[in-house]
Amino acid sequence: MALTDKQKLFADEYLIDLNATRAYKAVYKNVKNDETAAAAGARMLRNVKVAEYISQRMKDREKRTEITQDKVLAELAAIAFAKGTDFAKVVDEPIISNGGYVIDPDTGKVKTYKTVEVIATDKIPEDKQKAIAGIKETKYGIDVSTYDKVKALELLGRHLGMFKDKVELTNLNDEKGKLDGIIAQLRGG
Repeated sequence: MALTDKQKLFADEYLIDLNATRAYKAVYKNVKNDETAAAAGARMLRNVKVAEYISQRMKDREKRTEITQDKVLAELAAIAFAKGTDFAKVVDEPIISNGGYVIDPDTGKVKTYKTVEVIATDKIPEDKQKAIAGIKETKYGIDVSTYDKVKALELLGRHLGMFKDKVELTNLNDEKGKLDGIIAQLRGG
């Protein structure tokens, strides 16, 4: 048995942004309530034919765009595991005065100061370059900004199942019954 026209429309709408509530409301215009649309959309996603259609369309899109989970994870990993030392390093520079090096009278060595040296982009490995969001020259020097490392780590952690969103649902009638019992006890009844 093939998909109905409405099921196909729902699946195609769902593939736009993976939002079942929005997709359901887009197909079934008479449904205005988000809760109703969310429940019906969730039911629609559990329909075997709809799920198979969506899965096949996603596989087709993956082949067409060559965007795979592995590629996305590799990009996130490049951002998540980049370090500041991939882009700049602290170096000692000699102090120069009056056209010559300043010598420390106690040690006889050239005095130095610490400064930051930005690594040339052609010297940064390609996998490290993926973490660079932008490079600009400011009045204080060159600013190398990277993508959000914490967000990349969070997304990788979620993919690996490290972080679980815990949702607790409470039956309000049970809670009201418990409260009524406590109140009755306090009143001595």
